[in-house]
Amino acid sequence: MAVLLETSIGDIVIDLYLDQAPKACLNFLKLCKMKYYNNCLFFSVQKDFIAQTGDPTNTGKGGCCVHAKLPGLGHRFFKDEIHPGLKHSVKGTVAMANSKPNENGSQFYITLRSKVEQLDGKHTIFGKVAEGYEVLDKINSSMVDETNAPFQNIRIRHTEILDDPLDDPEGLAELIPAKSPEPIQDEVLKTIENAEDEAELQERMASTLAKSQATTLELLHDLPDADIAPPDTDLFIAKLNPVTQDGDLELIFSRFGPIKSCEIVRDWKTGDSLQYAFVIYENAKDCEEAYFKMHDCVIDDRRIFVNFSQSVAKLWNKWRTGTRMSKDDVKGGAETKGKGRGKGRGKGKGNDAPPIMAATELKRNGDKSGAKEHSFVRDSRSERDRGVPTRHRSRSRSRDHRHRESQRDRDREREKDRQRDRRR
Repeated sequence: MAVLLETSIGDIVIDLYLDQAPKACLNFLKLCKMKYYNNCLFFSVQKDFIAQTGDPTNTGKGGCCVHAKLPGLGHRFFKDEIHPGLKHSVKGTVAMANSKPNENGSQFYITLRSKVEQLDGKHTIFGKVAEGYEVLDKINSSMVDETNAPFQNIRIRHTEILDDPLDDPEGLAELIPAKSPEPIQDEVLKTIENAEDEAELQERMASTLAKSQATTLELLHDLPDADIAPPDTDLFIAKLNPVTQDGDLELIFSRFGPIKSCEIVRDWKTGDSLQYAFVIYENAKDCEEAYFKMHDCVIDDRRIFVNFSQSVAKLWNKWRTGTRMSKDDVKGGAETKGKGRGKGRGKGKGNDAPPIMAATELKRNGDKSGAKEHSFVRDSRSERDRGVPTRHRSRSRSRDHRHRESQRDRDREREKDRQRDRRR
């Protein structure tokens, strides 16, 4: 009489001692027939001692005998069957696990070494492992936490009775399922063997930390939703030349697809460019293409930085002002075009002057249609010839500039005097 336990790390075959422990063998066989042990974890593994399982709650406090499942007033536990001829003398001894005498339910344990004499006479031994000692070695070498629970789940996926000479108790047929429950697939923990595994681990840890921080911000009402994601149609552009205008930037980036909004962020007092901008496309595919093609390109003698926008400021403003948010907003859909910032100077829209970037191509083609084929060549003409509006300095900037110029003039005069003294 034998039972096959199919675990997540291998198969174990258990031979049962029907003559020495008939009640325990009946209980074990019929619970296996009911698929009671399917998906049970080895919830406690004590190295070089025992591995405990058989609790459907996986806590060590649950489980009952087969008689409690049958119709009638069945008891949860059955009494011990201590046989003097059965000892914990060999590795792989299978016995009932209980916290008090005569309280045997469904939990059982398997010894992970030979000669565990301290358990003799205290627990009902009803079998031993016939095949699968390599699986016991894997269980014994598993890493566990402070409660002896393995970090990597070890689970009984399926039980199969190889030989059952005992008749089924009355009412058991109704408890046997038509098919086995679906096995639970646990996440497999890998060992870090190379740099790729370490990078994957760091990425997962960062993702978990970001999720935890987002949940905290949601609880503090600093974020409308923990699952909110930045739009996948927005680009963030930095390291712009201060002379670059909105219209120039929109003309350059529109070659990849329709643009809903192109805005250079400016100082709200002076209207000067802060040298970064946001471009919003109508679809994510055009946005992705623009990212791959435009990153590290040179615009107005400046090598720009392009990345996907991580800002949810506009979504946050919607939530704060009570504006209704759609599902696309929370999932990172396209944002609506907002109002421009600053005084609106230098927006470039409607300006007939050719853009700084595409001057040579526009001159060759004669209209704006050639902008989609421009090669990002710097125009050698002056700003006045190109029709770019003159930018005036603030008073403080002009004063500082004049001071630096006068300081340089004085330094030149001193250097001339030193050279004249050396000649003498």
